[in-house]
Amino acid sequence: MNAQLQPVVDAGSRLRVHDWGRVAEDLDAHGYAMLEALLSPLECTALASQYEDDGRFRGRVVMGRHGFGRGEYRYFSYPLPELVVALRTAVYSRLVPIANRWNASMGMAVHYPATHADFIERCHAAGQQRPTPLLLQYGADDYNCLHQDLYGEHVFPLQMAVLLSEPGRDFHGGEFVLTEQRPRMQSRAEVVPLRQGDAVLFAVHQRPVQGTRGNYRVNLRHGVSRVRGGHRHTLGIIFHDAT
Repeated sequence: MNAQLQPVVDAGSRLRVHDWGRVAEDLDAHGYAMLEALLSPLECTALASQYEDDGRFRGRVVMGRHGFGRGEYRYFSYPLPELVVALRTAVYSRLVPIANRWNASMGMAVHYPATHADFIERCHAAGQQRPTPLLLQYGADDYNCLHQDLYGEHVFPLQMAVLLSEPGRDFHGGEFVLTEQRPRMQSRAEVVPLRQGDAVLFAVHQRPVQGTRGNYRVNLRHGVSRVRGGHRHTLGIIFHDAT
């Protein structure tokens, strides 16, 4: 492992600097929330540099071959990098109360356990045993079509992406985009203004919205607009594993 990723940071301490009340409010109101400067520039560079290390990954997807867009991504294999494990574990524990509240408000019976290890055990027992954290790589004219990362029966309703490159220096364009489809309404789009090291937390599939007759569900998709020049790397942390 690159020495810049050692020793593993205390992810819990890192997360405590953020206002999680505001995070919950932003997720409820908009379907996403930002964690600014979650990773340092050195950590971002070290993670992005792992993209060419074949031994770290279980698979590589070239988006154009599948109609997903242009660019490519690689799923980490187990064991995951320690920094990724630390973030996946600590962020899950912060998000699980929101996830359970969302499910209850949407009339969904699924309840998520308090620890990520217990949730992953549930996934693996159902045959979802392939790790889903990934690195994404984009070059000029690459983009990622709007999509949802579901992967199996057991889906944690929130996920995280961390921008590892610096807009305006490493690449141009390539904005993170969310769309939300409410019943009987046209889709609403959000562009999230990320800088290097910033993370965005966002809904994987659905979230509750308060209406005049109670809560209703809206569907969300996410993607990346066209990169106009340079190279862009992103760390994606999905909390459920894949079949």
